[in-house]
Amino acid sequence: MRTQIKLYDSYEGQMRPFVPLRGNDVSIYYCGPTVYNYVHLGNFRPTITFDLLTRFLREEGYEVRCVSNYTDIDDKIIRESQKEGKSEKDLSQFYIAAYEDSLSLLNVLPLFRHPKASEYIDKMVDFIDDLMKEGYAYRGEDDIYFAVSRIPEYGNLSKQKVEDLHAGKRIDVDPLKKDPLDFVLWKRTDDDGIKFDTKIGRGRPGWHTECVVMAHDVFQADMIDIHGGGFDLKFPHHENEIAQSMAHDHTRLANFWMHVGFLLTGGVKMSKSLGNSILAKDVLARYGGNAVRLFFYQSHYRAPVNYTEENLLQSQKTVERHLATYRRAKIQLALHALPEGSILEEPYERFLLALSDDLNVANALSVVDALVKETNQVLTHKDFASLPSLVRTLGRLLGVLGFLLPTVEVTPEDRARYQEYLEARERKDYARSDELRPLLMERGLL
Repeated sequence: MRTQIKLYDSYEGQMRPFVPLRGNDVSIYYCGPTVYNYVHLGNFRPTITFDLLTRFLREEGYEVRCVSNYTDIDDKIIRESQKEGKSEKDLSQFYIAAYEDSLSLLNVLPLFRHPKASEYIDKMVDFIDDLMKEGYAYRGEDDIYFAVSRIPEYGNLSKQKVEDLHAGKRIDVDPLKKDPLDFVLWKRTDDDGIKFDTKIGRGRPGWHTECVVMAHDVFQADMIDIHGGGFDLKFPHHENEIAQSMAHDHTRLANFWMHVGFLLTGGVKMSKSLGNSILAKDVLARYGGNAVRLFFYQSHYRAPVNYTEENLLQSQKTVERHLATYRRAKIQLALHALPEGSILEEPYERFLLALSDDLNVANALSVVDALVKETNQVLTHKDFASLPSLVRTLGRLLGVLGFLLPTVEVTPEDRARYQEYLEARERKDYARSDELRPLLMERGLL
């Protein structure tokens, strides 16, 4: 029987029961990186959050298609490519490869699709053309703008009133706009950067249009189950995506909107523009993907989390202890040729119940901690009757959390040597057991 899942919906501003729009199928889209440089550690917090959500929903029996994009058309990419003397494509491909190296280290599941904005130009043009025909977009000389005033729901996601937005400071001043809140859908450019000759003019698309078009096209649906990203994308990016979707398809694009809290350094949001970013690749090289996962799991995904080297080091030590226990237990199973156990129902259900509460991973981790403690006790007392079920359950829960588990290989020769070691100890032949001990230790069996 499935757990009753509740997720916090940013659009409604409250927890809601999660029920997929289409039977057993779940569609998830979260905004990916703009690939002009190495990403900082905070960029991976949404990645890990939605990877965990995917793993949990699959554990509950759902068919999940998770998608994240690459923004490979952007002014930052153009500036960086000119600085490095590369084409925009070569630059973006280099940083996509670097990003995917980090995904592997973090043990992120393969996505259903990883679309690039540059592959969807024709569809973006058709989308913008539709908006113009319906009166939701207009030309301001050569650029094309979206008319925000046509969308009464504008501001619902970010919980802001339009009049307050007009009085705020997060609006581009542009005399060609009919309204300061209007945003660019298509930008005519005469610079040296990449541009496209299309039926709506020569130029390149605006960022806010890229994601909504890719989400629609990849899932072939006007409304998906879950759309998410970092908290900073709520306004204006996601608000503008919803506005376009309301205009084009009369939907808010996603049934659930999920936003992930900031990674802070010294209490300030980690950001390249602020000069306080720490590159993910460097942190992964020092601490490993499992430690980074556990570090982010220490705080609820909607809450901010503060980066410190001490927190990363503590996460590394904790996860290494847990995985060392798991590995020792797996070795004992293999050495004693014990049969596979069954999932322990009570901790398994408590674990899933925790994650069903808007990914309350702290409570889920407490179940893992208790299993690790019990497994250590069994290993200490060498009463292995319960070990198979403990190992199977622990491995299952660690897998749902996305930790990369150690591999264990025990050969017939290993088993024979281990048995000889035990027999030598039993008959007090310490000379022989001392000869065998370093051989077993070298294989990780002691």
